[in-house]
Amino acid sequence: MGARRQTYIAYGLLAPAFLLVAGLIVYPLYMVLETSLRVGRAPNVARLDRLPLGFGNYWRALTDDVVWHSAGVTVVYAVGTIAPAFLIGLLLALLLNRDFPGRRWLRSLMLLPWAVPGVVAAIAFLWMFDSSYGVVNAQLRKVGLATTDIAWFVHGDTALFAVILPTIWKCFPFFALTLLAALQSVPQTLYEAARVDGASPFQIFRNVTWPGIRGAAALAIVLQGLWVVKDFDLVFATTGGGPSRATQTLSLLVYEEAFQFFRMGQAAAIGVLMLILCACLAYLAMRWGRKDFH
Repeated sequence: MGARRQTYIAYGLLAPAFLLVAGLIVYPLYMVLETSLRVGRAPNVARLDRLPLGFGNYWRALTDDVVWHSAGVTVVYAVGTIAPAFLIGLLLALLLNRDFPGRRWLRSLMLLPWAVPGVVAAIAFLWMFDSSYGVVNAQLRKVGLATTDIAWFVHGDTALFAVILPTIWKCFPFFALTLLAALQSVPQTLYEAARVDGASPFQIFRNVTWPGIRGAAALAIVLQGLWVVKDFDLVFATTGGGPSRATQTLSLLVYEEAFQFFRMGQAAAIGVLMLILCACLAYLAMRWGRKDFH
C-alpha cells in the first residue's frame, strides 16, 4: 500500500501540470481540428459553429493546385534556408570552438541576427536589394557581374532567392550556438587519441566531431525547420507572397484563406496537414540522430 500511495501522491502532484498542458496544447489542438471540419465561409468567427461538418476542406486542400504550388514553394524555401544556414553555423561553431583573441566578442556578435525581428530584417534587406538604390545592385555593377539593376523582390525568378537570403541570415546563429555547445561537450581525450593514431583533420571530424554533435544537429535541424516552415513575417513583409505566388508559402496561404477569403475551415485544414507533415519530418530526423539522444 505504501508504494501505491506514493504513486497516487505523485500523480496528484503532477495533475496541475497535466491540466496546464491540456489547456495550452490539447484544447487548442482540438479546436483547430474541429474548425478544419467546418465547410464554408464564416466572416464572423462567432458563427463558425453554424457551418456544416465534413471532410470537404481536406479534399479541397489535397486537390487544389494552389495548395500544391505553395507546398512546393515551402519545400524550396525550407531546404534553401536550412542547408546553407546549417553549413554556415557548423563552420562558425568549429571556428569559435578554437581559442583565439576576441572569441567572446565574436560569440556575442554572432547572436545579433537571431535577435533581430523578422520585419526589421525584411526592411533592411528590402533596402539592400532595392532595384534603384540598393547596395547589392551597386556592388554587382561595380565588379561587372551585372549591367542593369535587378528587381530582386519583384521579378518572379529572383523573388524567392531574395527572400531566402535574409532567412539564412536570421537562422545560422541558432545552428552555430547549438553546435558550439555540442562541440564543447565532446571529450578532448578523443581528439588526442585520434591525433596520436595519425588521423587527418577530415577523419577526426568524421569519426570524432560529427558523432559527438550529430544528435544536437538533428535536434537543431528539426526545430529550425519547424520555425522556417511556419515563418510568416519576413516573407509577408518583403513580397506578400508575390509576384504571382512565386513566394507564397503555406503559412501565407493559410493567412489568405482565413483573413482574405474567410474560409477558416480551409485554413485550419491546411494547418493540420502542415502539422502532420512536420511531425513526420521531425520523426525521421529524430530517428536519424536517435543514437545520440539516448
